[in-house]
Amino acid sequence: MSQARYKKMNIFSVLFDLDGTLLDTIPDLASACNAMRIDFGLPVLPEERIATFVGKGSENLVQRALTDLPEPLADPSQALESFYYHYQLCNGQHSRLYSGVLEGLEDFKNQGLRLAVVTNKPEQFARPLLEQTGLASYFELLVGGDTCPRKKPDPLPFLHACEQMNLSPQQALVIGDSMNDAQAARAAHIPVLLVPYGYNEGKDVQSLDSDGIVASIADAAIWLRNQRNTIFTS
Repeated sequence: MSQARYKKMNIFSVLFDLDGTLLDTIPDLASACNAMRIDFGLPVLPEERIATFVGKGSENLVQRALTDLPEPLADPSQALESFYYHYQLCNGQHSRLYSGVLEGLEDFKNQGLRLAVVTNKPEQFARPLLEQTGLASYFELLVGGDTCPRKKPDPLPFLHACEQMNLSPQQALVIGDSMNDAQAARAAHIPVLLVPYGYNEGKDVQSLDSDGIVASIADAAIWLRNQRNTIFTS
């Protein structure tokens, strides 16, 4: 009879998505998108519709927000420049922390975990947003949508974060809200938890491949503490 091997979950770092996971940023994103649409002579869209465009970075958001443009733009960069201009003006004005975020971050810190943000939002917007909302001090690293050559759902941003923190992917945990986080984490061989209140391009997170769905960041911290204290057999 073979002898079972026992081990504890060996997590030292937590990698967080930003939009839809830590912060509800839709009001500001929608404001900038609609201002951009007005620049191109289009009517405004409801926030709920724009929320389904969020997840794969600013370029994708802008492209999806202009699908009803009568004629394709000769220079698509004009739309992105318009969006960036308006978003720079409103970034953080109406963004809000989700319930349980601060409690969860404090719990993770008390567990001795190292925290990072890995987002598809460009660094020029992500960094001031973390500062304005009082979250910046919790994180030792920010990987933005323009930090690496490829964005989530490619695994590269998560792998880059692990490399910068001198940790293996198996020593990290991803917490996100969308298929982009789940797919990128799986491809990077990092365990992943999902929250159900985010954007996920309008789709239900229950259908995604993850290691669990938690109601809040506070619940995620409790989940990880319990996992780290549990002995698994293999």
